[in-house]
Amino acid sequence: MVSAAEQMAANTSWAALGKATDLRKRIFFTLGLLIVYRLGTFIPVPGIDGAELREFMSGAAASIGGMLSMFTGGALGRMGIFALGIMPYISASIVIQLMTAMVPALEQLKKEGEQGRKKINQYTRYGTVFLATLQSYGLAVSLQSGDLVTNPGLYFIVSCMITLVGGTMFLMWLGEQITQRGIGNGISLIIFVGIIAEVPAALAQFLASGRSGAISPAVIIGVIVMVVAAIAFIVFMERSLRKVHIQYPRRQVGMKVYDGGSSHLPIKINPSGVIPPIFASSLLLLPATISTFSGSQSTSPIMSTILAYFGPGQPLYLLFFAIMVVFFTYFYTYNVAFKTDEVADNLKNQNGFVPGIRPGKKTAEYLDYVVTRILVLGSAYLTAVCLLPEILRAQFAIPFYFGGTSVLIVVSVTMDTIQQVQSHLLAHQYEGLIEKSQLSGKGKRRARRKGTARR
Repeated sequence: MVSAAEQMAANTSWAALGKATDLRKRIFFTLGLLIVYRLGTFIPVPGIDGAELREFMSGAAASIGGMLSMFTGGALGRMGIFALGIMPYISASIVIQLMTAMVPALEQLKKEGEQGRKKINQYTRYGTVFLATLQSYGLAVSLQSGDLVTNPGLYFIVSCMITLVGGTMFLMWLGEQITQRGIGNGISLIIFVGIIAEVPAALAQFLASGRSGAISPAVIIGVIVMVVAAIAFIVFMERSLRKVHIQYPRRQVGMKVYDGGSSHLPIKINPSGVIPPIFASSLLLLPATISTFSGSQSTSPIMSTILAYFGPGQPLYLLFFAIMVVFFTYFYTYNVAFKTDEVADNLKNQNGFVPGIRPGKKTAEYLDYVVTRILVLGSAYLTAVCLLPEILRAQFAIPFYFGGTSVLIVVSVTMDTIQQVQSHLLAHQYEGLIEKSQLSGKGKRRARRKGTARR
């Protein structure tokens, strides 16, 4: 049976957006910060040879350079101040979450509530600075090695590092502000906008290749059909749920006896969302960035091997990507998205139980069993969506980077943002109903007072 809240959400009109002033302010605030981000991608790092960089990136657009440019919104291709993107922050989050699961002191800190969460966020920021410093140094040295700098030397390296680290920290701040004062998840929206911004140019290049005869019309139609099918499949899987039946016993409050009710605990097929592909991609970006920009003449044998075996479409790249996606799907679900111990404790505190399962530890074990089986399907779905476009792109030699990770991020972030907008509209609708009921109650009381006064 559909709940009253679900019925109201289904009947929520987008015309109510004009009346929800707080939601409108949040949307405009989010759009403003995202515009600032896009403007920052066009501000270049000092000392870069723009002509040489454009020539180099035009040749690397179909390889790892295209993937790097996609995740940074084109800032890496232009060597803008946001060339590192938000990936150092994501990598630092991975490390902190891994350490939280393994280090008892950090695990205890996480249980301290808001104060512990602030400390963990602070450690994540320190880790972001450290990783951004390492990545900026590697990128600056690689740019010098690739003869993409006008005045190489120590001054360029220092100025490049300061600019790139500052840009990453500013992006991290933008993401936090969007999450707190805007609408949607700020970090995901920054990656989303970066991907969307590159779509028109990639689409124009793709159609131009078909017009020139470099790609057959059958491949163009096949790619369009594949994108549409992937979007439909992602939407279906992201909305799929496994409902665990929950029973609540009859209870007595004072002299009144309330009948027990039943409900369900929804468990998504993919509780971790887009986090596993983003985590896996971020681990591949650092060595790929260094090997891409270091130049063919001065590339060391190690970097040459990395570039040969860990480029998009290569077997080792696909294998490593698949392993990381599966690992982070399980890790993030059990440690962040759906903690079975906490869910079991919450059900026990609310006097809820799974029929046939004892509350507490047995319920946690049952939920572990259910989630583990669900994640087999969820991790397989994520791996297929992320890797199939990579394989097809390599087989048909599409001249620009196209990956399932980008489609997954775009669709998932869009669905999540729309859901948050609907939640705000629903809350605004509830507030309007409460105000109307209060006004009608005041009107009735005034009418009664007038009636008694006349008597």
